[in-house]
Amino acid sequence: ACQKTEQLISAISDITQEAPFRNMTTPNGASMSAAMTNCGEYGWVSDQSGYRYSTHDPVSGKMWPSMPTVFRELAQIAAKKAGFNNFTPNACLINRYPVGSRMGLHQDKDEPDLSAPIVSVSLGIPATFLFGGLKRKDQTTKVQLDNGDVVVFGGVARLNYHGVATIKDNVHQLTKRLRYNLTFRLAT
Repeated sequence: ACQKTEQLISAISDITQEAPFRNMTTPNGASMSAAMTNCGEYGWVSDQSGYRYSTHDPVSGKMWPSMPTVFRELAQIAAKKAGFNNFTPNACLINRYPVGSRMGLHQDKDEPDLSAPIVSVSLGIPATFLFGGLKRKDQTTKVQLDNGDVVVFGGVARLNYHGVATIKDNVHQLTKRLRYNLTFRLAT
């Protein structure tokens, strides 16, 4: 697992040379506490115009960096183990969570094909994943995610609300005081 983590962290570093992390804003103008970037044919972006997928980085105007083979293969293997045999992601959101950051409860519903799963890979310091129901106010289940943990959700759970509780202070050998999350999606 450690060697795979090293490969994934190295790939993130390469991606962020072309498309640096940034704290995107929500449509109401609030800044997200987790910094983001993307790779693949599409990237997920948020600003005062709303949430959407774009083939180009709105900061640089360039196409998003290509998705590394190690990323795509990991997502496809995880999806297949969860029963989604033909998942071919074309977008990977990369979230960087410093200590004290979080991700509020939300649904991943900007994708037109909701039969495709979401594959989420955790790297670095632990996080508490919050997995709820189809309504924001539904009770959430708390699941600790450690380095290398993978969550796949789709089917009837595809539109469940989910988020990440505030990241607690911790240190990981490779990421120091950071957690990274790779979220693979079929954007079109």
